[in-house]
Amino acid sequence: MHPIPPAAELWRRVPRLVLGLVLMGVGIALTVRADLGLGPWDVLHQGVAERTGLPIGWTSILVGVVVLALWVPLRERVGLGTILNAVIVGLVIDAALALLPGLHGPTPKVTALLLGLGLIAAGSGLYIGSGLGAGPRDGLMTAIVRRGHPVWSVRTAIEVTVLGAGFLLGGAVGLGTVLTAFGIGPLVQLSLGRLSLPPLEPIPAPAPAVSTGSGRA
Repeated sequence: MHPIPPAAELWRRVPRLVLGLVLMGVGIALTVRADLGLGPWDVLHQGVAERTGLPIGWTSILVGVVVLALWVPLRERVGLGTILNAVIVGLVIDAALALLPGLHGPTPKVTALLLGLGLIAAGSGLYIGSGLGAGPRDGLMTAIVRRGHPVWSVRTAIEVTVLGAGFLLGGAVGLGTVLTAFGIGPLVQLSLGRLSLPPLEPIPAPAPAVSTGSGRA
């Protein structure tokens, strides 16, 4: 478990974390409504939802729990951001989908797709930049990378795997999938540069007690 920051830092960082996760959930819902193809993980979520009859948001939560279980043998540390990411994004997706109308015609769909990708990027910058722990999917990648594998190969292997599984299960692949694959990385990097807070300082270990000669430390 990540060390808990001081209360002042929590008050500063948690609202940004939650806002980022809400923006991500709304952004994903917009890409679902656009119906032009989803990012790899959301293709998987949609495919599982199609097969099980569960809402896509709840499917996202359940997939997140399964991915978190993979952290155990990798000894990845769970943070507050990890837990909130696993829950909030899925709940917001379902709530936003209940409110968003269906879209018809290329212009509304492309607009929703681009707006959704922008919100996902901004939300990612806020949530990752809060420094309170990676989400389940991001943490899986970083845990594997720390074992000496290149980032690009790990990221590619994971996303190709989940995309293929989602496609076979009936998830939507299309323009949105391509834009996510090539565009979301630069957008998130730009967002992180503008929205990240300074890294949390490690909490110093307490100084060892000095013997007073009275037999009590």
